[in-house]
Order: sequence, then C-alpha cells, then structure tokens
Amino acid sequence: MRLAILETGSPPGDLAGRHGDYPAMFRRLLLREGDAAETFVVAEGRLPSDPSAFDACLVTGSSAGVYDPLPWIAPLKAFLAAASGKTALVGVCFGHQVMAEAFGGRVIPSPKGWGVGLHRYETRPEGWLSDLPSLAVAASHQDQVVEVPPDAVVSAGNDFTPFGALAYPGRRAISIQLHPEFEPDYALALIEARRGTRYTDAQADAAVASYQSDNNRLEVGRRLRRFIAAGGRT
Repeated sequence: MRLAILETGSPPGDLAGRHGDYPAMFRRLLLREGDAAETFVVAEGRLPSDPSAFDACLVTGSSAGVYDPLPWIAPLKAFLAAASGKTALVGVCFGHQVMAEAFGGRVIPSPKGWGVGLHRYETRPEGWLSDLPSLAVAASHQDQVVEVPPDAVVSAGNDFTPFGALAYPGRRAISIQLHPEFEPDYALALIEARRGTRYTDAQADAAVASYQSDNNRLEVGRRLRRFIAAGGRT
C-alpha cells in the first residue's frame, strides 16, 4: 500500500516530541510491513501532483477551521474535488470537514461546543462501518458538518454529531469526525494540555473518565485500511 498523508496540522506544544506527529500516528495505525507513506505539508503548498500514483490520499486533523482565511485551504478543497474518483480519499476530523465542503456540504463552529473524550457513534447499515453496531473513538472538535453533500451517505453519528462519518461511493471517498489515530496516552495528554483553556475542568474530567470505556479505534483503523486496499470501494 502506498499512502499520501496530507498533513494539515500538528499536535500542540511538546506533544509531537512525546507522541509523534499526525503522520506518524497514521503510519502506526494503518501501515504494515512493505507499505509506504509520503507526507505532504499542505500549509507549505505541497500536494500530490498525481493522486493516482497513491492507493489513497488521507487528510489529517488540524486546529484550523475550513472557513478560516488561510491560503492553503482553497487549494486543498480544489485538490480533493479534482482527485475524487482517481484514488481512494480518506478524511479524519478536519479532513472529514474539508472533504464535505469540497464536495458541496457546509461546516460551522457548532453551537453545541466542544466534543472531547471518547464518543460513541451508532452506525448505519449502508455505511462503511456497517459491520460495527456502534463504535467509541476519541473526539476532539468544535466544528461540525451541518449540511452533507448531495452525494454523501451518512455512515455513523450520534445526537451530538449527527453526520459523524460519511461515504461518497461515486468519489471513492470516506471520512470520519473522530480520531482513530489518537492512541489513549496521546488523547489524555491532549486533554490535559487544553484543560483550563479550551476545556473547563469539568469537561476535562469527564473526557478523561470516558477513556475507562472500550476504545474501538483499532477496529476503525482496520476498516480504513480495508477501504484503501479495496481501491476506495466500500
């Protein structure tokens, strides 16, 4: 498997030094012996010149919002629109959101506030997660997809995040708002790094406590890999 990782953000503070950057997290989650991945730092203007040279292009999470006036967001949306159907596309968190915007959806800062901790989604029978009745994976987001593109299929969600996972069968694309690449140690360290700034103590305490439940991130990772191995077909 040859994977293009479109890096759109990085862990805050010294967390990258302790846990690795986002491309490293995805390599640990998705790659096996003999696989290869190339990182493209999108903020530096780097995108694959030929997406079909890769089995998949994966867009990481980011602290940016898809609506922010950053010079790299419009080119990323254009790249995703042009690449759809040419290779498998995978979006995670910010990647989920920017993919939805690129394909005709809408993302906003949610009035519900921050989603943090282990969040459980119910799956849909027609989605790429259909063989999991439900799943619990790390959440860390304030923005949400509030209007899905016309060709999207909702694959999973909950009351807090109704459009938590999407599929685009005609585009060979899937996405998820949650973070299967977040290992528990990193997820907990991120909560503590944001305690008192983005999260209140009560929110942080509840998020930390949620990690006592089962975490399905590896099962979701296996389905991401299966999707890529199948050429972007669910």
